[in-house]
Amino acid sequence: MSFQIPRGTQDILPGEVEKWQLIEEKAKELCRKYNYHEIRTPIFEYTELFQRGVGDTTDIVQKEMYTFKDRGDRSLTLRPEGTASVVRSFVQHKLFGEAQQPTKLYYIGPMFRYERPQKGRTRQFVQFGIEALGSNDPAIDAEVMALAMELYQELGLKHLKLIINSLGDNDSRTAHREALVDHFKPVVNELCEDCQNRINTNPLRILDCKKDRNHPKMQSAPSILDYLNDSSRTYFDNVKAYLDELDVSYEVDPTLVRGLDYYNHTAFEIISEAPGFGAITTLSGGGRYNGLVEDIGGPETPGIGFAMSLERFLVALEAEQIELPVQKGIDCYLVSLGEEPKKRSMSILNDLRSVGLTADRDFLDKKMKAQFKAADRLNAKYVLVLGEDELEKGIINVKDMGTGEQVEIQIGVATKYIVEQLEGGSQS
Repeated sequence: MSFQIPRGTQDILPGEVEKWQLIEEKAKELCRKYNYHEIRTPIFEYTELFQRGVGDTTDIVQKEMYTFKDRGDRSLTLRPEGTASVVRSFVQHKLFGEAQQPTKLYYIGPMFRYERPQKGRTRQFVQFGIEALGSNDPAIDAEVMALAMELYQELGLKHLKLIINSLGDNDSRTAHREALVDHFKPVVNELCEDCQNRINTNPLRILDCKKDRNHPKMQSAPSILDYLNDSSRTYFDNVKAYLDELDVSYEVDPTLVRGLDYYNHTAFEIISEAPGFGAITTLSGGGRYNGLVEDIGGPETPGIGFAMSLERFLVALEAEQIELPVQKGIDCYLVSLGEEPKKRSMSILNDLRSVGLTADRDFLDKKMKAQFKAADRLNAKYVLVLGEDELEKGIINVKDMGTGEQVEIQIGVATKYIVEQLEGGSQS
């Protein structure tokens, strides 16, 4: 029987996985500079967490979650996004009580949503995200957006656009909600089935509908910006002022609502404008979620965050024809001929690896010519050749594969020699 991976999943093989590792390492380094700390939460949680945290009127909860019963008849769900889990952990472990606030966290890991697979969108996907909990300062909204933009730009992306909006506070949202209901109710029968339901449950989500995006009423829908009260408008103005201070370009889009129920005040997306990127241009998104901590059982705590898909990050890099500077090849390949040299080669390999060098040797009993071919395939910088004659004399041949130069040196100083050459040669 031949097995295949499930639809909407992927194997990330050597040669490709190094790109993922580079993005993850860059993200972690950037978080260190911004003083965000890693958090790791379970891949599955109780289903009610996502129903309450993400919102039971969202497409994620209604259509896309992988939910199952365990042997104790408890309903569990593979996490479809990261924020709800992080906030649950924040509440459960009382991180709100720590002296240093806000609590600044980041995560990298797999998420799961049942949707139609397409380029850059899979059913198991990897998200990098950050969450800042405990501050109502609009400066941290700007910091969160700046961090996301900086990560993309550090790896070479240029065709980017940051789109922002304000969803306002509860009073502003209530006034806007009533205006949306009045606006769409006369044509509700012309809308898709989902939007016919949303008009009673969450009319703001109508603005995010892909099926009805070209309906005439969409173009004339009431703007949330016209319903912001004074405090919400001031908050949004301050967010924009901080983005200006950071020299982060942005565009205000009053139709941007995001797909999760917990957002309020600041909402944003980063999109790719690279030619040929595809119809779905969103790379990442996030926003402020004041009230979510209380919904999950914690004290009143403001929060803001974002999540980005690593799959879509890679698609954007491909669209802009950017080659990531991943390390290719190894430092050393050890060619050994004869039983005793093969045995000794293991301790030499160990010495090379002990100082941080990438080193390998043949494990298939190949002839000398085949071993050199293997070194070429591995793009080895240096090849060390050890035969019985060399072993008897206590020497080893070291060949620089870039220049072709070959030298004979004592086995005991081979590691030191290679390190000096890789560092630019001995200064003595």
